[in-house]
Amino acid sequence: MRVLQQRTLKSLTKAVGVGVHSGQRVELTLRPAQPDTGIVFRRIDLPEPVDIPISALSVTDTRMATTVTANGTKVQTIEHFMSACSGLGIDNLYVDITAEEVPILDGSAASYVFLLQSAGIALQNAPKRFIRVLKTVEVRQGEGVHTKWAKLEPFEGYKLGFEIEFNHPAVDSTGQRVEFDMSTGNYSRDIARARTFGFTRDVEALRSNGLALGGGLDNAIVMDDYKVLNTGGLRYDDEFVKHKILDAMGDLYCLGKPLLAAYSAFRSGHAMNNLLLRELLSRPDAYEVTSFEDERRAPAGFAQLARAW
Repeated sequence: MRVLQQRTLKSLTKAVGVGVHSGQRVELTLRPAQPDTGIVFRRIDLPEPVDIPISALSVTDTRMATTVTANGTKVQTIEHFMSACSGLGIDNLYVDITAEEVPILDGSAASYVFLLQSAGIALQNAPKRFIRVLKTVEVRQGEGVHTKWAKLEPFEGYKLGFEIEFNHPAVDSTGQRVEFDMSTGNYSRDIARARTFGFTRDVEALRSNGLALGGGLDNAIVMDDYKVLNTGGLRYDDEFVKHKILDAMGDLYCLGKPLLAAYSAFRSGHAMNNLLLRELLSRPDAYEVTSFEDERRAPAGFAQLARAW
């Protein structure tokens, strides 16, 4: 009988890119961390390095991306990287970063999956801890056509369902709803390659506010009022809604531990995903922290190590 163990990296690995909003060049160095460290961003470009441990309560801004802050120092656009960590079950990691925005790379999580897997995933001598949802928790906003919601329900495993509604011809012609189950799906194959997306009509407004300065056709799906402008088209026929699942996995992993729950959402985003986590944490009767003394009793998909890319 073997306990289901925590995971970190076997070796150090690096990436260089630009921030999608800042347009700044940034270097990431991923380093192994001790059991129960969690994922910690470390701003090494400052006179005194500042550690920003990931938690639902360290999220301070959710406009256009997920931003975490500690002691007045922030790191933004963490969701794609966090999604890759969630998909591969990485528990403990130091992320040294030389600017305040995580590089966008190709706009999906695939590059981060490749980076993590090429470093190798190491099992650690400590039980992997999960947050098991015991009671349904839900957050809602708006009414009628403006309704949006997200909820977590008890489920012995981890699955996510998402439905989008953009009223845009290029998006409407693709799948609007998708469900991904960690026990039967393959994150690297099914979700990780879905890119972020945006509309040309929004770009000027974003740039005038100092956002999307590093965005373009090589790291996002870009649409005019009618069609996708990328020459290669879409990577999945439902890439838009799959990217929403990718984002949600990153946002929910800010909890600091993997979930045992069913997540479902309609028109949700970074802000609502974080509200959902805060609502869960505010209700101690709605969850428990648990581990699996026998990894064979863990839900399918959690015990296997991700294969090399």
